[in-house]
Amino acid sequence: MKTRYPPDVRGRIQAVFQDPYSSLNPSMTVEDIVTEPLRVHTTMNREERRARALELLRLVSLSEEHLERHPHQISGGQRQRIAIASALALTPRLIVLDEPVSALDVSTQNQIINLLYERRDELGIAYLLIAHDLALVHHISDRIAVMYLGHIVEEGPSDRVYKFPAHPYTRALLDAVPLLDPEAQRRRRAARKLTPAPETPRVTAMGCPYRNRCPHAMPRCEAEMPPAYPIAGGGTANCFLHVQDGEDANARAEPGSRIAR
Repeated sequence: MKTRYPPDVRGRIQAVFQDPYSSLNPSMTVEDIVTEPLRVHTTMNREERRARALELLRLVSLSEEHLERHPHQISGGQRQRIAIASALALTPRLIVLDEPVSALDVSTQNQIINLLYERRDELGIAYLLIAHDLALVHHISDRIAVMYLGHIVEEGPSDRVYKFPAHPYTRALLDAVPLLDPEAQRRRRAARKLTPAPETPRVTAMGCPYRNRCPHAMPRCEAEMPPAYPIAGGGTANCFLHVQDGEDANARAEPGSRIAR
């Protein structure tokens, strides 16, 4: 059954998707795209909507000349700016960003990231960022939640999770980021001991979802789903490595110290 949300909720939450070319209607002009939320959710007339569209274009560093263009007539970075302008039209409280820069080149990525960062502070908007780029996540996020097979396995302040990961999967993700020093990269690769998991379950009825790949797996991981254990430095990790003799050991440990770096 299709879920229907109240109009006020739909206005307070907006989304920016991964590929701006496929998420924008190719038959609509930029003006139509940006003002569509205003047409649906407000009583503004056409002149008022156009004036608001101009304000939004300026917010994303575009000009009036873009209003009459179609998505195929502008660059990928400009298309993503248009998507952001449309998401900002109703001044939402939350914007869901689904891989917002992964389809763009590196220089354009930096422009979009800086734009998002500036508008967040200027307009007081919260972001829910979904991404695989750990450097981007660390740069733009206040808190990070790490997911594996649909389960949150660690969450906490951005700096703590990035610098002192407490879950083996978070550590593996960070270890996968290439190093500039080839020798250091070889040493790290040799030290990594991830177990191949050709039969990693997509749905886990019991036990830790990461148990088939974890180098620290223990019998308990097969039978029990780890609860969220508090981590020194903030946040939690769903891993039995952070308990000793049935008691939380993290009060006596440095952040992430129970997982070898």
